[in-house]
Amino acid sequence: MNEQQKACVGKRIPIDALHEFCTEVMVRHGLTPDHARATADVLVTTDTWGVFTHGTRQIVPLMNNVDHKAIDATAQPEIASDGPSWAIVDGHGAMPPASGVYAMDLAIEKARRTGIAYVGVKHSNHFGAAGYYAVHAARQGLIGLSMSNVDVCMTVPFARAPSIGTNPISYAVPVRGENPVFLDIATSVVAISKVLTAKAAGTPIPDNWLVDENGQPTTDASSYPGTGSIVPMTAHKGYGIAFLIEVLSGILTGASFLSGINRWIDPEPKPADQGQAYIAVDVDAMMAPHVFADRMKKAVAEIRSAPKAAGHDRVYLPGEMEWERRDDAVANGLLLPDYVLMNLFTVADKNGLSDRLIGLFG
Repeated sequence: MNEQQKACVGKRIPIDALHEFCTEVMVRHGLTPDHARATADVLVTTDTWGVFTHGTRQIVPLMNNVDHKAIDATAQPEIASDGPSWAIVDGHGAMPPASGVYAMDLAIEKARRTGIAYVGVKHSNHFGAAGYYAVHAARQGLIGLSMSNVDVCMTVPFARAPSIGTNPISYAVPVRGENPVFLDIATSVVAISKVLTAKAAGTPIPDNWLVDENGQPTTDASSYPGTGSIVPMTAHKGYGIAFLIEVLSGILTGASFLSGINRWIDPEPKPADQGQAYIAVDVDAMMAPHVFADRMKKAVAEIRSAPKAAGHDRVYLPGEMEWERRDDAVANGLLLPDYVLMNLFTVADKNGLSDRLIGLFG
């Protein structure tokens, strides 16, 4: 970053302004305006939750995929086959968040008719934070689930090499008068970004994050991703969940799976051909809306009233911290980490938008 750009460090940027900037960048790379806006909303929303690893910093690798034709900027997802409560969507290599919103909207539409619906997507790529799509359903009164398979980068128990992806999964449940309860996790013990941060800093990592080329625990992050492998959360449990996600997202959809998936973050990426799965549950079809809402409120209240551990005066529901971060971002603007700013200014410089981006920080 130059001096003007460095002056933006520690300053907040309005979320609407960041959304407009990201949309403009993607349109300049050839995306249709609707796909650019949908993708910007996924990335900026994720930043407002404080999940900066999956927010606007990803615009650089995403545009690199567009520039190398690994993502087709003008493609449109379409239904390849379907039934009353299911569908398979062919993403045709389109911008993945746009395909994700399309697929979840289709799952919601079908669930309103049948009670529950599954929509799988093939020929896709990195879709950002899984939580966005689950929350998209919960905002409309349905329970939402979303998941994706990813390139092989995680070991499994008793293996000594990467065998499966850190396949993410999310759920979101509507709560009357409040933000949805939601969870968005990868199935690895730690986010890959934390391993890479330690690698860049040359600092040791806990011995339960990686295994070396012999399948033995290591505190040396420099081996990743060359010979080291990230470890699944809670050993066989994380591995088992990751495999289920592989089935629902990859095998069932017709997408590539396991070693057939290409890495989307390679310098010269090929089409990743990832798969995603979206499930919507219409609670109104199974229970009177007020009954479900009352039962959820009681469940929420019971969790919040749990006895507090020493030094703590509050118990959080899944997603509650993220919603509080979003409230702050909406009211005061986003305070972005340095590594996110570096990516934003990289793409701004490439598109002749650096002065415009600087101006957004006031």
